Amino acid sequence: MRLLCLGIALQISLLAQVTVAQSVQRTHIIHPLKLEQVKVNDLFWSPKLNVWDSKTVYDVFDKLEGKYEPDRKDLIEEKAKLGRTRNAFLNFDLVAEGKKNTGQHDGPPWYDGLVYETIRGAADLLAEYPDPKLEQKIDSYIDRIAATQAVDPDGYLNTYTTLVKPDQRWGTNGGDDKWQHDVYNAGMLIEAAVHYYKATGKTKLLDVATKFSNFMYREMGPSPKKNVIPGHGGPEEAILKLYWLFRDEPALKAKMSVPVNENQYYQLARFWIENRGYYGEKDGSHARKSDESYNQDHMSVFQQKTIEGHAVRATLLATGVAATALENQDPRYVKTANAYWDNMIGKRMFITGGEGAIADGERFGKDFFMPESAYLESCAAIGSAFFSQRMNELQADGKYVDEMERVLYNNLLSSISLQGDHYFYENPLVATDHKRWAWHSCPCCPPMLLKMVSALPGFIYAYDDDAVYVNLFIGSDATIPHKGNNVAIKQITQYPWKGESILEVDPATTKVFTVKVRIPGWAQSKENPYGLYSSQVSEPVSLKVNGKPVAVQPQNGYVAIRRTWKKGDRIELTLPMQPRIVSPNDSIQTIKGKIALASGPIVYGLEGIDNPSLNDLTLPANTSLMLTYKADLLNGVNVITGQATDKNAKPVSFTAIPFYTFGNRGVYPYKVWVAAK
Repeated sequence: MRLLCLGIALQISLLAQVTVAQSVQRTHIIHPLKLEQVKVNDLFWSPKLNVWDSKTVYDVFDKLEGKYEPDRKDLIEEKAKLGRTRNAFLNFDLVAEGKKNTGQHDGPPWYDGLVYETIRGAADLLAEYPDPKLEQKIDSYIDRIAATQAVDPDGYLNTYTTLVKPDQRWGTNGGDDKWQHDVYNAGMLIEAAVHYYKATGKTKLLDVATKFSNFMYREMGPSPKKNVIPGHGGPEEAILKLYWLFRDEPALKAKMSVPVNENQYYQLARFWIENRGYYGEKDGSHARKSDESYNQDHMSVFQQKTIEGHAVRATLLATGVAATALENQDPRYVKTANAYWDNMIGKRMFITGGEGAIADGERFGKDFFMPESAYLESCAAIGSAFFSQRMNELQADGKYVDEMERVLYNNLLSSISLQGDHYFYENPLVATDHKRWAWHSCPCCPPMLLKMVSALPGFIYAYDDDAVYVNLFIGSDATIPHKGNNVAIKQITQYPWKGESILEVDPATTKVFTVKVRIPGWAQSKENPYGLYSSQVSEPVSLKVNGKPVAVQPQNGYVAIRRTWKKGDRIELTLPMQPRIVSPNDSIQTIKGKIALASGPIVYGLEGIDNPSLNDLTLPANTSLMLTYKADLLNGVNVITGQATDKNAKPVSFTAIPFYTFGNRGVYPYKVWVAAK
């Protein structure tokens, strides 16, 4: 029972800590690296990236083209009705042929957006792993997208609305952009165009996106423009990226076939954020219907103290708020971003990094409502990881990377099979018949996965004017710009299976600066920054520079090592990877009296194939746990073994495997939280 009560002091002061944290408006902006500045060479991530680059990205594109065999009842019935599988690109071709108001559209209204998101992820993969075949494939898609836009003189582009609701653009005239996704799809187009340009230097898709952005700026904004905000969060950050691109590369404007005024894109991003909660006159031309908390439109974002509604929309809006705060450092934006994050992480985040407790509306639940069978959509967790990364960029605090890392090694990886072509939409913490699918009627998760994993190399390191930051422990070679003195870093690690990481620091010239190494909260017996979960490790963190110990006294999640750095300097970090027991805060009634297992950033669980008595097991709070690497299991994983008791109180052995590996050996019942004795 003693272990079940770990963190009780943190639990008592939980509300006060979150309240204090919400009042913080400090900014300390750091910069992630560009993809071309990092090369991943990692025992854990490189094989996965290879699968996603060589197989998954092609799998997603092929299935968007309708090249799949349905394995779900709804898609099987759809194929029988249509005589074929749905094809996202058919929608583009029909509009390009001049079709309009046909009443027919393949896939959901956001199918265009899923095409664009996949292009964005593929573009980042191209930047890291050049692939002429993939680039040619994307170019052919871009030709079809451009041909579709060319039929509309304004540059408007949303195939669902054109084919089904042509008189209800942006959800006006009785339409509903929450469903139509006009603005969301536009945002994903913009993001794809920016990323593809950066990867290839090609501007055809960027022309399409810029023309569309110009049209949206003419259409949306303060009266007498239309009072339109995105029905789905995400476009806010996307159009900000377009603004940053042209601001930072002014010469690019001369290569465009359409006029460019980047400040208009920034103004539109702010309008989309700041006009939430403002509906205009009821009968006036600037009126719009409130979308309530489902779409984070129940009040001004600057008044919102909790993260509400559809979890994907909410996390992507929050990402946009944090990204805009990077640009303007407006205290209102910073305060709102902190309020969202503190509430999400301190009261609503599941142990695997999952977000969104409720299936109805795919929503966040109330504070501390965290049932084991919660919905936990893959996209929501990934959205929260993007949000946490932006918060780290905004405030240079390692706690944000802690929670991004929680998603990366758990809920994100669980969303895709080890083979790279089957997926989870939901990621509950307990299940009896949870099966990955080849394709889904709403296949939003595979493109979202590709967006995050392809961006991952850029998040390993960061920098500011005075320091280099080591955020993630991923084997890699990086060149970090630092006051005209590039710093090369080579990281060698077997994380997350082992705790040792070596960083070789090679500045171009001998120079004084700071290297900040993140020390994860879990490694300091701080499972969650606000006590939502608690755990304890008995081994200390070890840090050395050139063999000499460095005191581990983190500030804002980092140990700062300031010295005169020269070629050949070496940092050695050792994190305690022994298995640990994680206990929930007493406020989480749904899992009270239960514990979970973890090692490093990875959350473990019990699967029926290894534990025949799964439903009857109880874990003694003082059970002895052993960590063992199994090279021949699930592509190589650490497993946790120990003694449990069965329903007759007799000792039985149990085996726990990483949560992300569930469902790769067949469909078996599993659980993460286990009753404690």
